[in-house]
Amino acid sequence: MDPQDVSGGEEGRPVPVCGEWTQLSAFQYSAELVAGPGAELDPSEVTIQGCECQGPHCSPEKCACLPHGENYHHRRLRSSQKPILECNVLCHCGESCANRETQQGLQFQLQVCQVPGKGWGLFTQENIPSGRFVCEYAGEVLSPEEACQRVRAQDPEANNYIIAVREHLHSGHILETFIDPTHVGNIGRFLNHSCQPNLVMVPVRTHSMQPRLALFAAQDIQPGEELCYDYSGMAFNFTPSSGHTQGKEKDRSQCKKCLCGTASCSGYLPFDATLFEAPT
Repeated sequence: MDPQDVSGGEEGRPVPVCGEWTQLSAFQYSAELVAGPGAELDPSEVTIQGCECQGPHCSPEKCACLPHGENYHHRRLRSSQKPILECNVLCHCGESCANRETQQGLQFQLQVCQVPGKGWGLFTQENIPSGRFVCEYAGEVLSPEEACQRVRAQDPEANNYIIAVREHLHSGHILETFIDPTHVGNIGRFLNHSCQPNLVMVPVRTHSMQPRLALFAAQDIQPGEELCYDYSGMAFNFTPSSGHTQGKEKDRSQCKKCLCGTASCSGYLPFDATLFEAPT
C-alpha cells in the first residue's frame, strides 16, 4: 500500500501515512489553532502590533519583537527557557526575516506510522539538527471548563490528546492554555510521550497573545527515529510549565502505563489530576 498524505500539503511538505487511513479519518486536519468552545482569544485574529524594522532582517537592539535577544541563530532555537515572540504580518521587516521560523511550515520529511502497543507515532525520514523547528501541536483552543468536561467524559481506555500548558510569569501569575486536537488538529496529535524525549515544546507567539505550541529538536535526530516529547513538560524545563503536569499527588489507578522503553522511564504516562476536577 502506498503511503497516503495526512496533511494534504497544508503546512509545507505533505506527511505520508503508512497504515490504514480509515483509522485516521475521524479528525479534520488543520495546520493552525482554531477557536473551540469557551476560547477567550481567537487564535486567527491579529492582535499584536508589528515591529517598525526596515529591511529584510531584525536586530535585537531595535526590534520590538526581540525584547529578550535573538530567538534563533542559523534557524536553530537559542533557548527554550525564555518567551518567544516572532515577527508577524504587521511587521515592516521582510518575510525572509529570521524571526519567523515557526511560520515557515514543515521543513523536514515526516511520516505517520503505526507503532506496536502505542497506536500511531510520528517519525522523521531525514536528519533534523538540534534546535530546528519540527512541527506545531495544533487543535482546538478550549476554556478550562470545556477541557475538564471533555477529559471527564472520555472513556478511560481512550487516547487523551488534550494538553494543558502553564506559563509561569515573574509576577507569580500563571497563563493557562488548553489545546485539543482530537477532532480538529495536525500531525502533532500523533506524537507519543517519552521520558527521554528528542523534542521540546515551547510556547511561541506570532500575531496573537494565544501561544502556538511549537516543538523543536532537543538533540540531533537521525532518519527513522520516532519523534517524542515529554507530556509533563518537565524535560528541558527548570519549572513544570507545560504538559500533563502532576498538579497533586498522583492516583496511580488513573494513570496509564508508559511504553517509551527508555532507561529513565517512570513506568507511567504523565497525569494531570486537575483536569479531572471541576473548575473553580
